Amino acid sequence: QVQLLESGGGLAQAGGSLRLSCSASGTTLSNHGVAWYRQAPGKQRELVATITTGAFVAYVDSVKGRFTISRDSAKNIIYLQMNNLKPEDSAVYYCRLPSLEIWGQGTLVPVSS
Repeated sequence: QVQLLESGGGLAQAGGSLRLSCSASGTTLSNHGVAWYRQAPGKQRELVATITTGAFVAYVDSVKGRFTISRDSAKNIIYLQMNNLKPEDSAVYYCRLPSLEIWGQGTLVPVSS
């Protein structure tokens, strides 16, 4: 059974940084494209960043230049490094394997101004 687990969330201050991790059991993440999404209260879930098996990355415009998605294949983890955080980045962040339609449970990132 494939499961994803996000970690690394928590209260951050505007201008600060956090690194989220998405770890997997039951599969090897390097064999999959992986996506990070976020959902703020009262808003639709939003695609934030993606990384392909070939390490091609893409970002939503609002996080370009501030967020970085990366792989650690040895640890079977996908990271989302978030720098220069803004209050509008506050959300629950989820990782997803689109090929298997698997979602993690999410990790909360509140950003105070």
